[in-house]
Amino acid sequence: MKKLVVGLLSTAALALGLAGIWTFGTVGVARGDIGLTNDFNANAQGWQVYDYNGGSGGDNVFYPVTWESSGGVGDSGYVWGDDSRWRIDTPESPNSILSFIIYRSWVGGGALDLRDKTLSVYLRGDHLDLKGASIYFWALSNQWPGGGNRWHYTAKPLDISEGTWGQKLSFVLSNDESLWHRSWSWDPSRPVSLDSVLSKCDSYGFAFVGFSDEVTGKFSMDDLKIGVPVPEPGTMGMLATGSLILFAAALFAAAWWRFRSRCLV
Repeated sequence: MKKLVVGLLSTAALALGLAGIWTFGTVGVARGDIGLTNDFNANAQGWQVYDYNGGSGGDNVFYPVTWESSGGVGDSGYVWGDDSRWRIDTPESPNSILSFIIYRSWVGGGALDLRDKTLSVYLRGDHLDLKGASIYFWALSNQWPGGGNRWHYTAKPLDISEGTWGQKLSFVLSNDESLWHRSWSWDPSRPVSLDSVLSKCDSYGFAFVGFSDEVTGKFSMDDLKIGVPVPEPGTMGMLATGSLILFAAALFAAAWWRFRSRCLV
């Protein structure tokens, strides 16, 4: 009798363990799957500001952002740029200011797959006069024939707080061209799709678009993270979990009643 009870309880425990692994293990791993983090607690981590022509007929001038060791979210480190370093990028359509920019090669990294990844960040303005502009995330890839192509995520204009760190901005980089705008293609005769750019993204950042004149002021960033969505359990997963739990409960009940009836004899 004892062997029967032990066997039934062991089987039930195994079933419950499998259910726990399915329900919590898989989702837990997904929640922790953060692909990239810029917390800026040690340095500027590669970020720069883009000046299209350097003001003197040059081309592709990049200035380092300013890194501060404190003053960010929770008094952490953060980075900032201002109108002394950015300039209107006139080949963009419409004209854009690439206020924050990073290339993966600057930090020794390869191209990223940003399709349907989550992005969160804190942005702040100090005496930032947007001149009617909106702020967008953008992605660029140089990995395809025809050269670089940039897409702005125009479906998600970003609100920032003036003079203080506001709420964290968080959104999914949906792989849907109707939500984006291709602002630049090195070879207009061979434009590259959004799916291609996001799948092999080697540069990204934030831009001002739609201004009446050059944007002025200070623009700050902290705690940027790019990860993946947390998956919801699918129908089959939910059914499997429910079945395992019901099976374990039935085994417990059978073992208990068998043991109780023996004890009463």
